[in-house]
Amino acid sequence: MATHIIFDGRLKVYKRERSHYWQAITILDGKRFRISTKEESLAKAKDFAEDWYLGLRGKIKMGEPIGEKTFAETAEKFLGEYSVITGGDRSEKYVQNIRQRLRDYLLPFFGEKGLSQVTSGLVQDYRVHRQNYQVQHPLQKENGGSKPPSRSTVHQEVVIIRQTLKTAIRHGWLQHLPDLSMPYKKAGKITRRAWFTPEEYKKLYEATRRNARHPKYERLRHNAEQLHDYVLFMANTGLRPDEANRLEYRDVVIVDDDLTGERILEIDVRGKRGTGYCKSTSGAVRPFERLAERNNPQLTDLIFPANLKKSFNRILDDESLKTDRDGQNRTAYSLRHTYICLRLMEGADIYQIAKNCRTSVDMIEKYYGAHIKNRLDASAINVRKSKKKATDNAA
Repeated sequence: MATHIIFDGRLKVYKRERSHYWQAITILDGKRFRISTKEESLAKAKDFAEDWYLGLRGKIKMGEPIGEKTFAETAEKFLGEYSVITGGDRSEKYVQNIRQRLRDYLLPFFGEKGLSQVTSGLVQDYRVHRQNYQVQHPLQKENGGSKPPSRSTVHQEVVIIRQTLKTAIRHGWLQHLPDLSMPYKKAGKITRRAWFTPEEYKKLYEATRRNARHPKYERLRHNAEQLHDYVLFMANTGLRPDEANRLEYRDVVIVDDDLTGERILEIDVRGKRGTGYCKSTSGAVRPFERLAERNNPQLTDLIFPANLKKSFNRILDDESLKTDRDGQNRTAYSLRHTYICLRLMEGADIYQIAKNCRTSVDMIEKYYGAHIKNRLDASAINVRKSKKKATDNAA
């Protein structure tokens, strides 16, 4: 095998037997690098090898990755796998959101970094960097720019970093996952979900009832009547807004409940948790009957075909109900939260409420139960031990 030494032995050019092309080999930073020059001429092979060697040295001095996958290459692999493997479990909108976060925020910061360079310290630098760097989107121009991201937004981006690095581990490009947890973090405050107190809920449905009886324009009457029944229906069933949007008339049956002696709705629910079931309070029956009488529907028609978001928000603004005392915005989801809280205040069993709302007891305890004062038993809290009477031990 013919061999030629360059740069005092730091670089070697050689040709194997039966090969037409010269090869180059060197050791830099404790790693062996080898490449084919694709040249049959020795002079051209030496020129190629010298340029290649000097390029490697320059990358090492600049701290650039050599011989390992970059974060950008791994992110591309991750996206290709994620969109296929989660097909049907994650919506295209959710996958598009991950792709957008990578493009706008993560790749500009991590893209050219080698996988071994994505350390806990670098991720912490990214958290600091994100507080001073935001991509301005078209919708934000009229507001004069964008604001720093919330903690939950940055957390979601760190989750994408973790998923990308796990892809590298599965393919053997990375040996271990760095610690990506938030340093200096204290336990976050658990806040209740925005809901309507009994007084606020009464104020809301009285406002929607007035609006239904006396709409601003006659052409808006149907929409106003739909909104009033929507508010009552949601607050007496505890459905999620997306579940209500999928609901068809054939999914709802009016029955006489044997245990309570009341007329209620039995609902087949289809939502983010798959198919479930719900039993309403008696307060949902009359709104449902009005919906059926007004719309004269087919069994497969949607109960709420129109988007009532704008009408609902207008009522909230007019009645000063858009935010609660903690500054949280109220939405249609707040009617579900209201249902849960009102049922707990009435003394309903928390396990049955969790089943009826297709959620967990832990979620209710964490976000609802801890804030309902009626669930505190004063007789159990204000217990006083009886004092022992002094005994006369005198003989």
